[in-house]
Amino acid sequence: MSRDEIDIKSPSRRDFLGVSLAAASGLLIGFSVGGRVWAQEVPATPPASVPKPKPNAFVRIDASGPITLVLPYVEMGQGVYTSQVQLLAEELEVEPASVSFEAAPPNNELYANPFIGEQVTGGSTALRGSWITLRQAGAAAREMLIEAAARRWNVPASACHAMDGRVIEAASGRSIEYGQVARDAAKLPIPTSPVLKTPDKFRFVGKSTKRVDSPAKTNGSAIFGIDVRPPGLRYAVVSACPVFNGKLASVDDSKAMKIRGVQQIVKTDDAVAVVADNTWGARKGLAALKIRWDEGANATLTTADLVHEADTALRRKGLIFTKEGDVAKAEARAAKRYEADFRQPILAHAAMEPLSCTVHVKADSCEVWLGSQNLARAHKAAAKAVGLPPDKVTMHNYYLGGGFGRRLEIDYVPQAVLIAKQVEGPVKVTWTREEDMQHDYYRYLNNSRVTVGLDSAGKPISWRHRVIGPNVMERFLPGNTKDGIDLDVVECAQGPYDIPNTLIEYTRNEPPKGLGAGNWRGVGPTRNVFVVESVIEELALQSGKDPLAYRLPMMNKHPRPKAALELAANKAGWGHPLPKGSGRGIAVFSGFGSHLALVAQVDVSSSGRVRVKKVVCAVDTGFVVNPDVVRAQMEGGIIFGITAALYGKITVKGGRIVESNFDTYPMLRMREAPEIEVYIIDSKEDSGGVGEPGTTGAIAAVSNAVSAATGKRIMTLPIEVAKGEEG
Repeated sequence: MSRDEIDIKSPSRRDFLGVSLAAASGLLIGFSVGGRVWAQEVPATPPASVPKPKPNAFVRIDASGPITLVLPYVEMGQGVYTSQVQLLAEELEVEPASVSFEAAPPNNELYANPFIGEQVTGGSTALRGSWITLRQAGAAAREMLIEAAARRWNVPASACHAMDGRVIEAASGRSIEYGQVARDAAKLPIPTSPVLKTPDKFRFVGKSTKRVDSPAKTNGSAIFGIDVRPPGLRYAVVSACPVFNGKLASVDDSKAMKIRGVQQIVKTDDAVAVVADNTWGARKGLAALKIRWDEGANATLTTADLVHEADTALRRKGLIFTKEGDVAKAEARAAKRYEADFRQPILAHAAMEPLSCTVHVKADSCEVWLGSQNLARAHKAAAKAVGLPPDKVTMHNYYLGGGFGRRLEIDYVPQAVLIAKQVEGPVKVTWTREEDMQHDYYRYLNNSRVTVGLDSAGKPISWRHRVIGPNVMERFLPGNTKDGIDLDVVECAQGPYDIPNTLIEYTRNEPPKGLGAGNWRGVGPTRNVFVVESVIEELALQSGKDPLAYRLPMMNKHPRPKAALELAANKAGWGHPLPKGSGRGIAVFSGFGSHLALVAQVDVSSSGRVRVKKVVCAVDTGFVVNPDVVRAQMEGGIIFGITAALYGKITVKGGRIVESNFDTYPMLRMREAPEIEVYIIDSKEDSGGVGEPGTTGAIAAVSNAVSAATGKRIMTLPIEVAKGEEG
């Protein structure tokens, strides 16, 4: 089942559950993924462990007034805290700025993402997973508070309403703060069907409310995983074997131990860490080590070897993912056949905040500070590494300085724990930028072969797409595999087009042992939308038709992406002439519960340098909670995608990653950033995801624009244009 097919059910009457505790001084409202809403009283002095039902998150209203939202989804720049606070504040009738929030502790049972089944932030699913449940929790709390106030005043609840954190009786004008009736509210029956506000009554949802995380990030008080400094902290910098699956053979630390501040050298099977009283001392100590590695079987491996394996896999028959109609018969009667192979490189995540994990191991406990997209899995890994029961391991999760899928992996957590086991007191284990770049869980090589049967007018009557790639989901999320097929790798492999005969195949091709393959911002669609849209654009040109006019008649069964395409083309001035060396390119697709179209405009210089001048994006993402967050996500994703299209490429030599920092793995610079226009289509459909679609669409639109400017189809990424090839 794909992400878009998962159904988030609304609460039914039998799903509701209430629990009370004595000596209470407030109200706690929770909700579960399946729709269960529950309430309990908040003790004046909470015990160390308060028994709870099974909520996905909860609202806490203390008698003293504060309202707190506990969030299972982490903030890594995507605005998830803001949107969820808006949903709560809307139904609870409080100003978003008045709501506090805190990160949920690790617990898959309590805080699982409904689309993934674990406590994970990824796949552009956070808002989609909380759209109904968070509003239900806020509405239930509102109704209970109104009822409690009405009983205190001995008036009907219908005579009262909530506004700005108070219950108000309309006739008399008297009011009372939520906190003053929170204890009474917790003793009331829980509304079985709390009434949600209709969109026409929304005050906050649908509006560009200020980001709740911006003040702390602006004044410097925001704490990221790399910022934590518990008392007595020591600092460690680590280096793992640079060759995939290699081991540590020996270390000469005589020079390192003489460096000021260096306290200890810690070894593991495949890595060595230098512990010092500051990070700079640890880095100097690491540089002074004489390390001998056992490089193993991968010591001579090169990019050419990996590409050859992928090319070989492309010739193998794949597992059938989807089959509609009869492709073979359609190809036999086709007036013309088009076939092309596409190749895409290894990509790194390159988040601004390098990986770090701070750990304090004691005899009977362990405490961990980090920034993770996958907290429950990190918790489990830490407990296993330290050798303690999970309830003896405490996790503290903080803001993430970029994730993009890298912090879905937890490899850096057990490594830090193993190092901390050999250190007295807390130790912060930091990966340098070079370490982070060279030991990533990369988006691995992906090849595609597309074969299209065309009628006499150049219209597709058959579509055959063979996708080559690793099965990341078999390891990471087995529920997203089917009959040996990684469902993510084949997502968007056909596109939003009405082609009667289709066959999508998947051929597995794994990296060598020790070279990690993982999820990258945009996941499967980033690979396939580039391929599909490149083919469609080329078919249009070969048939002598305008790429926009060629697409639209094939999209009648896909009205939402079609409408997005028409809007983006109109706003981009599609059809208006451009000077020589310039070109426009289209990309349109449906993914992550959203529907997106982009038009990119580029200039290609006589030396082959590509400059993206403008990107126009139209997005239908269903009901929009915060337009500014949607625009920001689209803009950020587009920049991320342009970077990948123009520069993204990890290479291998001698079993090592060649790239080490932003000088060899460049990012798009501010001076290179294009003008970006984002148009949000008004929709009352369920909310879709916005964190990844921009990346997906930008790669395809920019490559098509370069092809339009040069007359040469881009079939291998990153884009390379030889001198003199501009159109």
